[in-house]
Amino acid sequence: MKKILFPTDFSDIANNAYVHALELAKVVKAELILLHTFEIPIINNEYYPENYQDLFDSLELSKFEKFKDEIPKLRAIAEERKLEHIPISHRLMEGDLISNIKDCIEADKIDFVVMGTSGRTGWTDFFFGTVTGDVLHTVSVPVLSVPINAKYNKLEKIGFTTRFREKDKVALQEVLTFAKKTNAKVHCLYVKTRYSDISNEKIAEWEKEFEHEPVMFFVLPNDEVKESIIEFIDHQDIDVLAMKTYKKSFFVDLFTSSFTENMSKSIDIPVLVLHE
Repeated sequence: MKKILFPTDFSDIANNAYVHALELAKVVKAELILLHTFEIPIINNEYYPENYQDLFDSLELSKFEKFKDEIPKLRAIAEERKLEHIPISHRLMEGDLISNIKDCIEADKIDFVVMGTSGRTGWTDFFFGTVTGDVLHTVSVPVLSVPINAKYNKLEKIGFTTRFREKDKVALQEVLTFAKKTNAKVHCLYVKTRYSDISNEKIAEWEKEFEHEPVMFFVLPNDEVKESIIEFIDHQDIDVLAMKTYKKSFFVDLFTSSFTENMSKSIDIPVLVLHE
């Protein structure tokens, strides 16, 4: 990993994600690229024929001034965490956020995107919203989503769920690649219900194939799949939960289910989204 893209609107949500982006950049020795986008409102120059360009320039200048004022605050966050040595560059781009992210990924050869989300009630917007949801479906690199209540912890354990399918094996290999770069271990969970058709031989086959990798396999017999996953996150002290985009509806339900309120630990942890 060489470059991390961090789109920001300078909100508290984004600033919390910025800490995670900084710490990740330190661990993997990456450059951090900050992206702030803005859109100039459409103005009918029929009604402003003489001063249309002046009005446009004034709006553009105001966005630049906000950008210029916010950058020192981000620099202060880095200095407070003694991470001012992280190489950081800045992009101020006019236009649509999704298009600008895609352009940055291509132009700057981005390896990773870090974004913020508002937390448990924001996961639906994260996966299905018109902005962040579109990022997941249109960009080609992994995305780390950080809820506002997620405090940064050293990345030691990555959670990953499986049903021992071939496409899960490919996803697990991707997660392991990320884990090795961050010196983390992967805790791979299978919740075995009474209707499970996965044999012990299949599980043993996976354990044999990955025996030299930093991964541990956990098989929990329980018909309550979502509750088992949340308890697993709690009891295993999972720092990041990894998933593929094809599981998005399942994970929205997981993060917004009412029974999570009764868990001993909030599941406000970052989610690493991998693409198919």
